[in-house]
Amino acid sequence: MSEPVLRRTQSGRAVATAQTAVLRSRFSLASVLSLCGAISLLSLNALPVQAQAAVDPQTRYSIESKRAVSHLLLDITQAGDRLVAAGDRGHILFSDDAGKHWLQAKVPTRQLLTALHFVDDKHGWAVGHDALVLATQDGGENWNVQYEEREREAPLLDVWFENPQHGIAVGAYGALIETTDGGQSWNDISDRLDNEDGVHLNAIAQIQHGGLLVVGEMGSLFRSSDLGQTWERLDSPYEGSFFGVLAGGESGLVFAYGLRGHLFRSVDSGDSWEQIELSNGNGHPLESGLAGGSVLRDGRIIIVGHGGAVLTSSDQGRTFKYFSRPDRLSLSGVSANGGDNLVLVGQGGARITSPSGADLATQQ
Repeated sequence: MSEPVLRRTQSGRAVATAQTAVLRSRFSLASVLSLCGAISLLSLNALPVQAQAAVDPQTRYSIESKRAVSHLLLDITQAGDRLVAAGDRGHILFSDDAGKHWLQAKVPTRQLLTALHFVDDKHGWAVGHDALVLATQDGGENWNVQYEEREREAPLLDVWFENPQHGIAVGAYGALIETTDGGQSWNDISDRLDNEDGVHLNAIAQIQHGGLLVVGEMGSLFRSSDLGQTWERLDSPYEGSFFGVLAGGESGLVFAYGLRGHLFRSVDSGDSWEQIELSNGNGHPLESGLAGGSVLRDGRIIIVGHGGAVLTSSDQGRTFKYFSRPDRLSLSGVSANGGDNLVLVGQGGARITSPSGADLATQQ
């Protein structure tokens, strides 16, 4: 079943309402953005936007809450040995004991945060609604606003950094911005893409020895061999939305995944693709949307998604074992907890599970 063609007719505020109605997970967010239209939006200014020099006294910081760890979290990553997660209401949490206990960071926003990226144990970035970019220099304990465009009323959906100076963020309606000075200024580089329709760009990843790959709605695939200076549109094996892209541990290995359990594997940096057939465990094809993934330090590849889906591969993604969490809560991110177990984030916040994704008390 093909997706409806994007029509820019409804207001961005209406899109935000629809996102709330579907629990605003990364999976749901991308789904709604693919299926809903929005008014034509002002393009990002061609000139750099400077970082704020001082804290605005009117800044609304995320509210401290002991329950933040059980609220919606959309992404999780590692800053050295520290775990950092981000999500609803501007919440950013960090854990130094493999996810057993979490502390809440000081964050100058209450916007939904969609993605995180760290280049080392200190320097990291988070992106979210209103084209927001946040940065930290202390491993995720304190954050500052580097970029924001509230009138856009559209989110940035993923962020990648090559080093502490050079990074790129992608988002709704073809948003593509770049910094070369650590985020002191950001430039609109969306005109480098062959994306006249402004399709949503949902994720970005660096392939080992294969450049950058950006994926989006309507099967969009864009690759850069020079870290963002020039881009080419790749032939796609799929006409539906890709919600995520994950680089494997081998040279040229990359995965793209999205709606209704669609998962594709490439061993040549996206020149060609094979679809990985997934089963729901009952002999039927998997139809759960796939939203996030991670390659763990031990080489395992984990992809998670809607309805509590957890996919695990120990053979570089040639095959995956499927597990459905009984709570059926949608998942949007995964990391290791320093050992064999996983830390999952999504609709129910953060939780430690067995390597399969099962609760530790009921390992399977």
